[in-house]
Amino acid sequence: MTEPGLFELESVVVGQPKRSRWRRYVGPALAVSTVEGAPLAWVTFTDDTYCVLTTTSGEFIVRIEQFGPVEFRFTDAADREVGTAGASGLVKTRQLSLRTEQGRQLLLTRLGLVSTEWHLTETDPQGGPTPEILGRVTVSTIDSWTGLQQYVVEMAPSLDACERRTIVASVVCLHQLRRPPGASASPA
Repeated sequence: MTEPGLFELESVVVGQPKRSRWRRYVGPALAVSTVEGAPLAWVTFTDDTYCVLTTTSGEFIVRIEQFGPVEFRFTDAADREVGTAGASGLVKTRQLSLRTEQGRQLLLTRLGLVSTEWHLTETDPQGGPTPEILGRVTVSTIDSWTGLQQYVVEMAPSLDACERRTIVASVVCLHQLRRPPGASASPA
C-alpha cells in the first residue's frame, strides 16, 4: 500500500526536484511531497510512453501510459485500469477530462491561456452556471535558471483516495503536456 496519508492529504505538491547546475541529474523526474516538503512519492519515466509513481520506499502506486499526444491511462499493480485523462482542442493544456476508477467524470480546466491555475470540477466552467470547485492546481517556476516547475494540488475533503490518486496522476500528465516541444521525457 502507499505511504500513510499520501491520498488522504487535501494538499500535495508535484514538482521537479532541484538539480545541480553543474552535474547531470539522475534522480526521479517528479516528486510528490507534502506542502511542508516531506517526500511522499517519486515519478520516474521508463520510456517515452510510460512513467511510474512509486512511494519513496519504492513500492508501486500507479503506472501512467501515454497513448498518442494527449491520452493517458492509469493502471495499478494488477494491471487494472484505475483512471484516465485526456485533452482535446487546439490548446492541449486548457482542459483535461478525467475519469476515476469508479467512473466519475471530472474536468481540470485552466481559467485562461496565461493563467497558472486550473480548477477541478464535474462540469465545464465555460458551459453554464459556475460549477462547484472540487480542487485547484497552481503551477509555479521554482528555479528560473533551469525552468523547474511545481504544481500545488489542493483537493476538496469530499474526494476519496481513489479520486485523489487519479488527480495526482493527471497532474503528472499535465506536466508532460506542458513540456516544451521536443523535450525528453527522461530527466535531463
